[in-house]
Amino acid sequence: MQRSLPLPRFLGVVHLLPLPGSPRFCGDLGAVLSAACRDAEALYEGGVGGLIVENFGDAPFRPGPVDPETVAAMAVAMTRVRAVVGDDVPMGANVLRNDARAALGLCAAAGADFLRINVHTGAAVCDQGPIVGRADETLRTRRELFGTGAVPPILADVHVKHASPMGRESIGVAAADTLLRGLADGLVVSGTGTGAGVDLADLREVREVLPGAPVWIGSGWTPERSAELLELADGAIVGTWLKADGQLAAPVDPERVRRAAGCFA
Repeated sequence: MQRSLPLPRFLGVVHLLPLPGSPRFCGDLGAVLSAACRDAEALYEGGVGGLIVENFGDAPFRPGPVDPETVAAMAVAMTRVRAVVGDDVPMGANVLRNDARAALGLCAAAGADFLRINVHTGAAVCDQGPIVGRADETLRTRRELFGTGAVPPILADVHVKHASPMGRESIGVAAADTLLRGLADGLVVSGTGTGAGVDLADLREVREVLPGAPVWIGSGWTPERSAELLELADGAIVGTWLKADGQLAAPVDPERVRRAAGCFA
């Protein structure tokens, strides 16, 4: 039986420029906010179903909790983005590299509707070093913040990109643990890195193990691959392809968003 998850199939990404405190911050938060609103407007005009705001420009990322100024800047940015897209477009928070507590705080205080967690269960070796999932802490904190009523859904990566799993479990076993033991609400399956295509064998294995699980593609979606990917997944998080000429550092192109939206109709 298919589990329902109240999120759109087509999720775009607002890649925030470097924030205060990060090595490449330009010294002008206003410029960061203007770029975020520009990309959010392009996503909205192009017909995106929902979006995720993340501190993409803050590399090298903290392996654990981010600094207070990062959360504060993200809260301001998400408030501005919400003003652009309105209340009807679901907005998620992804606090890189893996600060689920901060993302929950953004859901509670800055209007985020859901969160993405890169390592929710298990452990991975990333360019930040080892990162351990904290599903127990995250679920208890969510309960404390939101009670037993409506809670922000958790999209959790399985064998997350830019990382190697520390265990020897297959991606199907890892997915089952993330969903059934870590109590994630949905799963994200990606390629090896930002913009890298998903291995269809991995996606098929997750679907075979969990035929009713909500699964989103986390990287490498293109219109050319859309049909084969969406045959196995419920939706996709699209970032790189939506940029002008498909260049990661470029602004979001509303015409590309429109073309992508047609693939999810």
